[in-house]
Amino acid sequence: MAERIFPLEGKRIWVAGETGMVGRVLTRALSGMDVELLSAPRSVVDLTVQRATYEWIAQHSPDVIFMAAAKVGGIGANAAYPADFIRDNLSIAQNVIEGAHRADVPRLIFLGSSCIYPKHAPQPIIEESLLTGPLEETNEAYAIAKIAGLKLCQFYGKQYGRRYVSAMPTNLYGPHDRFDAQNAHVLPAMLMKFDAAMREGAERVVLWGTGMPLREFLHVDDLAAALLCLAERYEGDAPVNIGSGEEISIGALARLVQGVTGFQGEIMFDRSKPDGTPRKFLNSSRMRALGWMPSVALGDGVARTYEWYKSCHSEPQAKNLRDPSRRSG
Repeated sequence: MAERIFPLEGKRIWVAGETGMVGRVLTRALSGMDVELLSAPRSVVDLTVQRATYEWIAQHSPDVIFMAAAKVGGIGANAAYPADFIRDNLSIAQNVIEGAHRADVPRLIFLGSSCIYPKHAPQPIIEESLLTGPLEETNEAYAIAKIAGLKLCQFYGKQYGRRYVSAMPTNLYGPHDRFDAQNAHVLPAMLMKFDAAMREGAERVVLWGTGMPLREFLHVDDLAAALLCLAERYEGDAPVNIGSGEEISIGALARLVQGVTGFQGEIMFDRSKPDGTPRKFLNSSRMRALGWMPSVALGDGVARTYEWYKSCHSEPQAKNLRDPSRRSG
């Protein structure tokens, strides 16, 4: 286990994006520690508004910022609204990072995404693969904004000596994920489809693509533990991959979700729809060198997520799950 160079005890900590999937879990983990948690949901400060963001950070002077706020969505949303994705995420990254610098915030953890890497990067993907090839077209706008945030952290370190770190997680899932047709990522989208098909007595579920792409999934509880570890133990300026170390095909994932939901019908793939990146498997050795290891097996994590989804799927709770205006971490 790497040395704790920045203990969190006694610190004032702000989780930007506290109402999103990652933000909620981080807030829960931090609430059990000896820290002062600051709160600024979007109703208090809109992070796409520069002046409001700068003023809030200056007024509350956090010691640590976990930057989990972002505009997120699946393949459909990214393809339909690329200008929105790059605009909002660039604004959030610039406003929070510059606001942190102006307020002399000593520690910031920027949450990026594995989609920043080239579409055909050698696997497993190392951090040095960044900017070595073209991006996946379907989420290029989001990826470029996240790359900009990562580079901001590096350049603020180079020019001003800031210890701002970028974490690049693999595909995340868990409670409070986005369960709406337009914005859901692959795993919540599958859970919704199979659950609806089972309840409606459908004969088949149709999924996008070929089912052949390989994906790596990480439960959000494991990510939260990794981010806390990074904040306390990492002193480098290079980005850090965070993955489970296991990958699964979309077809195999569909069969896993089918078993979890109890759907008895047929699974079909619509090959006229895009697959996205053919494979996205991270080399997480830099993260593991700090002493962190994932603990939630995919089958258990999907089952737990499905139980949470079912518990929230009655009105009026389900309205919040489907609201595409919500911003997640």
